[in-house]
Amino acid sequence: MIDRLIERYRDALLLIARILLMSLFIISGFGKLIDFDGTVHYMEYVHAPMPAVSATIATIMEFAVGAAVLFGFQVRLLALLLMVFVAGTALIGHPFWTMEAAERSLNQVHFLKNMAIMGGLLLLAITGAGRYSLTRR
Repeated sequence: MIDRLIERYRDALLLIARILLMSLFIISGFGKLIDFDGTVHYMEYVHAPMPAVSATIATIMEFAVGAAVLFGFQVRLLALLLMVFVAGTALIGHPFWTMEAAERSLNQVHFLKNMAIMGGLLLLAITGAGRYSLTRR
């Protein structure tokens, strides 16, 4: 029964999944866009390579690519690209294995959250955008 229900509403459910998943990226990316100097300072704080370039990449990936996926443009390709980006942010921004006590615990949760997001992006790359998209097939 659940299989028939999911299949019946598959395209609407894929749209909801894109909205839920991309809201994180778009909101974060917009914050980076309106406070770009703060984003550069954060990149310096986490020792990201070339902080201004890293901030630019993060802003574009989160805001522009997130919006593209939300609207259903090249979802399979861009979901894979976002997955690689999220892996990089997990490694650079949340290296819990180098930390102690509460800081370690907090960053481990953020690292694992990034892994879960990567799982959602992988599923989106596999399923595609569905009927409600700019580049539907």
